[in-house]
Amino acid sequence: MRKITYIITVLSTLFFASCSSDDDGIDITTCADGVMNGDETGIDCGGGCAPCETAIENPEIYVFFRNGENTVNFSGQTTRIKMGQELLSNFNVPTNSLKKLKGMFAHEEGSDDFEDAFLNASDKSLRSKVAASADYFSTNATDQAMIRTTVDGFISAQVNEVYPNWEVVAAPGTAGQIADGERTRYISGQGLEYNQLFAKSLIGSLMADQMLNNYLSTSVLDEGENVGNNDGGVVEEGKPYTTMEHKWDEAYGYAYGLNTDPSDPNADLGADSFLNEYIERAESDDDFSGVADEVFQAFKLGRAAIVAKKYDVRDEQANIIRENISKVIAIRAIYYLQGGKSKLSLETPNYGGAFHSLSEAYGFIYSLQFTRNPNTEEPYFSKSETEAFLTSLLGDGENGLWDVTPDTLDAISEAIAARFDFTVAQAAE
Repeated sequence: MRKITYIITVLSTLFFASCSSDDDGIDITTCADGVMNGDETGIDCGGGCAPCETAIENPEIYVFFRNGENTVNFSGQTTRIKMGQELLSNFNVPTNSLKKLKGMFAHEEGSDDFEDAFLNASDKSLRSKVAASADYFSTNATDQAMIRTTVDGFISAQVNEVYPNWEVVAAPGTAGQIADGERTRYISGQGLEYNQLFAKSLIGSLMADQMLNNYLSTSVLDEGENVGNNDGGVVEEGKPYTTMEHKWDEAYGYAYGLNTDPSDPNADLGADSFLNEYIERAESDDDFSGVADEVFQAFKLGRAAIVAKKYDVRDEQANIIRENISKVIAIRAIYYLQGGKSKLSLETPNYGGAFHSLSEAYGFIYSLQFTRNPNTEEPYFSKSETEAFLTSLLGDGENGLWDVTPDTLDAISEAIAARFDFTVAQAAE
């Protein structure tokens, strides 16, 4: 696991530079951030002074203040995660209408879509942020529309294919219920569990895309007057934070918006059914232990760097986050592919458990197109590559997952792992 450590000596918010006047040797020991030593006092240092530098005060937890007021805010992200949680909990309620589920996905302010009245009053929605990043979709309306239609389709298929067969025993080509130990799964005729496709595809198309390709992007962080305003401490109207600080916090919120104490989120990872849960799952694997702290530390140091106006450090931390969040998605795609293979390989195959795992794999594979390789500024896998994987996953026979072979599952797993620094065996544990 790659680590980048900054050794920071924090004595105050400023390093104090000193230089001597060519005329009398008097030391000038105080200067403003970014001002040549001596400039502010009017004393000419003869061009021999180094610029003052702002120290990076990196707190132990994700807390930042200005004039005694908390500057961290990601309430919009918390709201959307809560919307996703409630929608997901309603997927397997066969009395729900398509209108109700789609209303929860594409919520309009004031609509009575949720049990939570606060969510009903919100002007936020899930669908509006799917495939909506500045870097990947601001000039790509065609793919954006196709992706949103795909995610819409998971909801429609649940209502139109699965609900009518709720009490029917599933079989190849026939939607219905299927046993998974003591649990019951509800699948399509191809073995797809649509609630899993929806949830895992949302991890990429909403959470990761907004985090990696929008709020951590220089095109968003440095947009307009953001740099000048952050340099000058100019806050948003009526708010205690600068726009740049807030954008970084919004990225943070998509990972930690539901943690009990989001300033110290690794204390209770697994707080939602989306990205937070799968950071925890990767962290619990000895092969990837430390990934949760690496992501958190990068978020924290990047935010501290914004306060200190150290934008090179900020961007380095954004790349660490991109690499590791992308890795989490890839790890879980392989984990579920291999888990499905194991359940199908039993002397008496556990089809319900296998289809559950492979449906999760489907959603994580779909999410690969929203990852971000910091070395190329592109996703680790293109949209066409992920679509090819999914075609292969369902392409071994006319009944989709009922017909999938171990060779196909291994081939997809190996192709994913080849783009990262881990093996299929490591991810599968």
